[in-house]
This record gives sequence, C-alpha cells and structure tokens, in this order.
Amino acid sequence: MRRWIIGGAAAIVVAGAVAVVVTHRSTDAPAAAPPPATTKVARETLSGSVTVDGDLGYGETVPILAKATGTVTWLPKVGATVERGDPVLRADNLPVVLLYGVLPMYRELRPGVEGPDVALLERNLRDLGFGGFTVDDEYTDLTAKAVRRWQENLGRKETGVVDPSWLVVADGAIRIAELRVRPGAPATGEVLGYTGAESVVTVKVDADQAGWAQPGVKVTVTLPDGKETPGTVASIGAKAEPKEPGETPKVPVMVTLGAKLGKLREGPVTATYVSEQRKNVLTVPVAALVALAEGGYGLEVTEGGGTRFLPVQVGLFADGKAEVRGAGLAEGLTVGMPS
Repeated sequence: MRRWIIGGAAAIVVAGAVAVVVTHRSTDAPAAAPPPATTKVARETLSGSVTVDGDLGYGETVPILAKATGTVTWLPKVGATVERGDPVLRADNLPVVLLYGVLPMYRELRPGVEGPDVALLERNLRDLGFGGFTVDDEYTDLTAKAVRRWQENLGRKETGVVDPSWLVVADGAIRIAELRVRPGAPATGEVLGYTGAESVVTVKVDADQAGWAQPGVKVTVTLPDGKETPGTVASIGAKAEPKEPGETPKVPVMVTLGAKLGKLREGPVTATYVSEQRKNVLTVPVAALVALAEGGYGLEVTEGGGTRFLPVQVGLFADGKAEVRGAGLAEGLTVGMPS
C-alpha cells in the first residue's frame, strides 16, 4: 500500500482499486462535531479477487487416429457432436464407432481374454443397452453374445469378436472440430480433429502468478453478454507458451462451466478467482479510514456525543472494504464516514 499526503489528505492506493482520499488528522486533535455519516465495524469473511482475461470455446483440438482399413466413405460435419456408440466415420461403408474411456483399444477381444480394455468395452456395452453379462475384466461367452447383438445393430458381421480397427476411444462426447481427409481417402491415420462437446474457458496466466490455478478451484466467469456463471479449474498446462520479447511466459488454464450456455458458445470472457481470504475479521468501508498525522491510519469513533480517533492496523482490501485490527476495536463500534 502506498500513501500520498495531499493538502491535509491522504490517498490510499490499493492494487486494482480506485484511490480513496481520507482525512489527515491527529489522535491529539480536539473532539470535532459528529461526522456527516456513520457506519459500524462489522465482522465477516473478506475475500480479495483477481480478474483475468480468457476465451470461451471448446479447448484444444485433438486428432483422432483411425486404424480402420479401406476407404473413407463418410465423415460427420464440422461442429457435429458424436456420442457413445455413434459413428465417427465410415470405412468401406461400415461404422467406426466411439466408446467412452481413457484406454485405447489396442488388441482383438474374444472369449478368454482378460484386462482393463475388456472392462472398458463391457461398461460401454452395458451403457449402450447390450447387457446380459457381469461387467468385469473377463471376456466371457455372455460378453460375446452381447457383442454379436451390438454388431448386428451396427450392420457388421456377428462374430462376437471385437477388432480395435472399428473403435475409437475418447473420455466423453466429442465435437468435430476439423476434417483432415475427404471421402475417398485411406481410412487409416489422423482423419479428423475433435474437441470436447461442451464449451470451456481458456485463460492464459503469467507463469509466475499461476500458483492459484489448481484443479477444483472455483472461479466466476463473466460471459460476452455480461452474465456471470460459476466455473471450476479443470486442468493447467504443463508448458508455458514461448514468450514474445519483453513478455512474461503464460500458462493455459482450462475452466469448465457449471451452467448450460444455450446458443452462446464462443467469445471473449473474464474469469475472477479469490486471490486472498480473511475469515472472521473486523472490517470497515475503505472510506472510513483516516490518515493520522503521526503516521498510519485510524477510525473516527463516535461516542457520547463526541468523536475520537482510534489508531488501527490495516490488512486486506477487497470489495470497497478494509480489514482492521487494533486495541479498542470491536464489532458494532460506530465510526465516522464522509458525506
């Protein structure tokens, strides 16, 4: 905090706040007439906040690596949402479908096979309505029976064996961001790029000030139309972007939103996070602070028809209020305010 004495007054300048001019008085000054307005010392939780710029969009584009053989005969439109069991593309007019999970399908699955990829397949089969087996890591004859019903539904040969070439795995529904090939191209390789299906906010934070950004931290996002919505930090980039000459490297921080956005999907936003918090502290409006001639700050306490100046120590400033400490301070104490 910096202080300037300006003709008998002091201006308190708080980072990110408008300067407030307070009276420059002495604790030895004679009692004055009652102030034009008063307020009371309150006890509350005071939170300081910082606002950073961001962009509303869909996040980073990730390539889909298809393993299908043959020729691409169909691709979805850019902007389309693909959900569990939907085709991501068609190769030789057969669907390559999306499953939810984090482990890629890397081998052929048939009765007798065990492992986490079996569990992933069985969870997806169950959620697609092809049940009749126990969801575990064992591919049984009952699993194969369910697979045959699924294959019939997809128009594939009913073998009961799962070939990874006609499966793609993502951690949820996806949005098609770009097409990297056209129908007629080979169906193997990076055929398209996708993002998550839901809008997210990406903010770029100075690398040396990114300590607040931890998964689960709550923020308030102000959308392009001025509306506010809650958000949660989902992930933090592991690498700072190369800096331009004279600029600080920045780390991308991904924020998921806690409310549906309707048709609003992209645009500039701001994200506000709590940078510092004081619980159960005494507070007054910043305008109630008085700059004392002997140094420091005080409050003009009104009592018994007169006033006196009570020195205080000042802590956190936030939302037009200041944390105050000092002997003689108590919740409910009446102090002066400018008119």
